[in-house]
Amino acid sequence: MSTLLPAAIDGNETDLDSASPLAALSAFYRAFNNRDIEAMARNWHDEADASMSNPLGGIARGWTAIRAVYQRIFEGRARVHVAFHDYTLHVAGDMFYAVGRERGTLVRDGLRLEPAIRTSRLFRRIDGAWRQVHHHGSFDDAALLSAYQEAVR
Repeated sequence: MSTLLPAAIDGNETDLDSASPLAALSAFYRAFNNRDIEAMARNWHDEADASMSNPLGGIARGWTAIRAVYQRIFEGRARVHVAFHDYTLHVAGDMFYAVGRERGTLVRDGLRLEPAIRTSRLFRRIDGAWRQVHHHGSFDDAALLSAYQEAVR
């Protein structure tokens, strides 16, 4: 991709071409960081072939299962905010994928964690719009993963 990429994406990006992969990626982080399940639904493909594999939801297949994972995070007492950084963006026709890292904060009842997650997201252009069809996330630090899982539960 020849466009200059922002150093980090957290959903507060402005002046993005609304049809661009960067705008779709930013929309995901805006939905996540604002705990907006309806915006999240607009970002994800809503069919059974969507999939997500991460430490909070295991392997979730289909939008209904994926939505349940986000709903649990959004409705929980933990407040999570993340930004995508140290990433590359690859466009191939009607598909793009982004590979990088998420960093951020989780705050709950006086506990503060700083998650560091290896992340990949895959989007397809469906009916003229970029829709997320796959996400994979994993933690480098097993102790941090355990603390994060406990805080979100």
